[in-house]
Amino acid sequence: MGPSAPLLVLILLSWSGPLQGQQHHLVEYMERRLAALEERLGQCQDQSSRHAAELRDFKNKMLPLLEVAEKEREALRTEADTISGRVDRLEREVDYLETQNPALPCVELDEKVNGGPGTKGKGRRNEKYDMVTDCGYTISQVRSMKILKRFGGPAGLWTKDPLGPTEKIYVLDGTQNDTAFVFPRLRDFTLTMAARKASRVRVPFPWVGTGQLVYGGFLYYARRPPGGPGGGSELENTLQLIKFHLANRTVVDSSVFPAERLIPPYALTTDTYIDLAADEEGIWAVYATREDDRHLCLAKLDPQTLDTEQQGDRPCPDTPCPRENAGAAFVICGTLYVVYNTRPASRARIQCSFDASGTLTPEQATLSYFPRRYGAHASLRYNPRERQLYAWDDGYQIVYKLEMRKKEEEI
Repeated sequence: MGPSAPLLVLILLSWSGPLQGQQHHLVEYMERRLAALEERLGQCQDQSSRHAAELRDFKNKMLPLLEVAEKEREALRTEADTISGRVDRLEREVDYLETQNPALPCVELDEKVNGGPGTKGKGRRNEKYDMVTDCGYTISQVRSMKILKRFGGPAGLWTKDPLGPTEKIYVLDGTQNDTAFVFPRLRDFTLTMAARKASRVRVPFPWVGTGQLVYGGFLYYARRPPGGPGGGSELENTLQLIKFHLANRTVVDSSVFPAERLIPPYALTTDTYIDLAADEEGIWAVYATREDDRHLCLAKLDPQTLDTEQQGDRPCPDTPCPRENAGAAFVICGTLYVVYNTRPASRARIQCSFDASGTLTPEQATLSYFPRRYGAHASLRYNPRERQLYAWDDGYQIVYKLEMRKKEEEI
């Protein structure tokens, strides 16, 4: 070894002393930390054991209660199924009785004396309507209904354009309003926030009642001019029809309806003075005048000029259908069907029909009830393309499916 070896040994020995002291302190620190961790782990284990015991106790207490609740739920479900079965059976029995005993037709006393509504009693002279299509169907029964939603107030109208796009829905809320909602499709209308999906069309003059009609891209509606029906002036006997282009949002034509001393045609819907209806033949107007304040009038309208057709020499080509207890009406293949009800509302029924062409006699007409709902229709719109009725019933929008038959078939 060289002379520097003892010096190196001395240096190493002098360093090893401090290193051993630091290692001793580090070991003591680690032992203290491990002891603290073991204590905390023990506390956590104790808490877990206590919570597990509490959960077992809670489970043991809840299991009997859950068993009792399950039994009660099954009992309630069984009772509800039993009640539902009884209600369905009762409704089937009512439907059967109504089929066996249909609603009595509306026949006036003078019609019985004079031989029926086709006679010339009371000076009634109705010219036969010449059909422009080969439509020869009549209602067999109102088969089913579907409640879509509740939108707007108690009175209004919702419909489709029988000549326009098959999906668009038009909603006219209220009896005196100037804004219509247009929905791209039925699904958008059924959404919770439906109004956000709709475009709004504002007409220049507010409509009156619920007798509006969408036909061929136009909105036809009745306007009460200043001093119109109920206004108490020299214009009290007039009602103006408006033809409004929905795409261009302009008034295309207007005409004073050629009937004087107008009164509401439906005793249960007094806000409507003229009810426009569309069928396979075109556009019709249902109204009433003081000349015969007991019956409804039916006139064919020219959709281009708004003039009446096939009206003969009488200002009101009346029908045998009375105004009393009438709530709404619609036209199918030239036949007027009047829906009656009571106040307060009960089950609606078709109790009077009038075929303008004379093909369907009162004996051949089906007089039936609407299915399983008690309410009053503010409006009814027939769609010839779908053979469905779009109804507004106290703010609910309802679709009725119709079963049809040939007019010549026996019932």
